Amino acid sequence: MVIPLSRRGLDAQAGGDMSEADHWIRFVLAILATWRVTHLLANEDGPADLIARFRARLGQGLAGNLMDCFNCLSLWLAAPAALYVSRRPLDWLLIWLALSGAACLLERFAREPVTVQPVLQTTEGEVHHVLRSETLGVAGYSDSASDIASP
Repeated sequence: MVIPLSRRGLDAQAGGDMSEADHWIRFVLAILATWRVTHLLANEDGPADLIARFRARLGQGLAGNLMDCFNCLSLWLAAPAALYVSRRPLDWLLIWLALSGAACLLERFAREPVTVQPVLQTTEGEVHHVLRSETLGVAGYSDSASDIASP
């Protein structure tokens, strides 16, 4: 039996069981919310530097170190988000860990890619101050004629 969309939300709010689709939508929303809030608190300064100032006020204590660790922070922020998704207490425990893990995976994928910059090509006549102009022989002595002492 298919329940109309407007009725489905009322049944879930009234204590009825969520449909499978509702459960997955809530799960994906909780993943995104966990990642977003964790990323905001751990990696961004926030509007008007509010988060940066808050992080500075916490200092180097337990809470301050927690704000610097994305993985640690996601674990704590996923706990209340799991309440939004879970149906039973055992579900809450597994969903809590899954939300944190998914947020950590998203963070890995969302990092800025490593780019390799091309080496600048030199033009003719350009002097390289870091390179030697003379070549060194086998023993490390200079091969230039002015450095060779006559007997």
